[in-house]
Amino acid sequence: MSIVVQKYGGSSVADAQKLKRVAERVMQTSASGHAVVVVVSAMGDTTDELLALAKTISPNPDRRELDMLLSAGERISMALLSMAIRELGGDAISFTGSQSGIITNDRHVDARIIEVRPFRVQDELARGKIVVVAGYQGVSYRKEITTLGRGGSDTSAVALAAALGADRCDIFTDVDGVYTSDPRIVAKARKLGRITYEEMLEMASQGAKVLETRSVELAMNHRVRVHVRSSFTDAPGTLLVDEDEIVEHQIVSGIAYSRDEAKITVQKVADRPGVAAAIFGPLADNAINVDMIVQSASEDGQTADLTFTVAQADLDRAVSVLEQSRGELGYAALKPDSNVVKISVIGVGMRSHAGVAKQMFRTLADKGINIQVISTSEIKVSVLIAAEYTELALRALHTAYGLDVAG
Repeated sequence: MSIVVQKYGGSSVADAQKLKRVAERVMQTSASGHAVVVVVSAMGDTTDELLALAKTISPNPDRRELDMLLSAGERISMALLSMAIRELGGDAISFTGSQSGIITNDRHVDARIIEVRPFRVQDELARGKIVVVAGYQGVSYRKEITTLGRGGSDTSAVALAAALGADRCDIFTDVDGVYTSDPRIVAKARKLGRITYEEMLEMASQGAKVLETRSVELAMNHRVRVHVRSSFTDAPGTLLVDEDEIVEHQIVSGIAYSRDEAKITVQKVADRPGVAAAIFGPLADNAINVDMIVQSASEDGQTADLTFTVAQADLDRAVSVLEQSRGELGYAALKPDSNVVKISVIGVGMRSHAGVAKQMFRTLADKGINIQVISTSEIKVSVLIAAEYTELALRALHTAYGLDVAG
């Protein structure tokens, strides 16, 4: 019997009525002849509420105890959904992440999956049961409960699908698929029937909120077919597939954006070997990730301005680290700027077509939008612009690359 893994996010299981609707969908899938594993998130805003509760007790709660607390949300969902399935006549059993065999490292609050040992899940499937698993959590080799961080339930679902050799992994969410751009901003955005793993990975890492980056990486590495669907309709969504499964590629498949960007310019730093290491080394030592980088030399060739981006949440900390190193670096000034957004044009068709970047730059210039920083990869071109131009840039680029829905 083929195995289907289904994941339901917090909005899909936000209350008793929604849990009952999920139970009905699960029963329909089981009745169609599939063995079903269901991965659930915590109900609605439960995780945020638990985190806020912890902060009322301690402003800096112990990470181990935080994992013990936060993992309770998914356990509530799994037990209630199992009950709802049983009320409909199904035979369901619920498992925590540890009971389902999700083994992680021992990094609390942001653990990484090391392996999956789904023996108990397989045993219960063989007995004809529907298995309901608490997402977002696992257990370390030291038998410590861990949580997987942002988007962890997606990661749980894809990891289980890979370990079980599932036919596919259905990710049910509050959107009905992956769009060419954010439909809340770009009214003419189209839903994609299929998208390659690489394109989805770029879309996720560049700001698209449909799937979490780690889950896409897992799907790509293990060739798990992932179907992004709506929890509230039966319409087909977007299927993540290998590149060779898409017969004819669009040159550009989507336009993504990220508001989680901040820019720092280090002015008049000595233009000599080792200066970049002296700047970025302390940032790395403080776990601050740097993304886009551009350097512009002065006319005399003695100094340069170095501009780079970090996550907005890291801006103040990054400035503090650089200020502490000012004596060593000898720069003239620091200019932080949080009023920026990153816009990315993505598509595997870019590998075989020239002129994508040129069209992007021309389109933005025609709209009077100044480009502050540029970065590229094989299937992506990203630019940093002032945040107030976000909507104008997205709509203009969407039209320029022929992505607008007809009519």
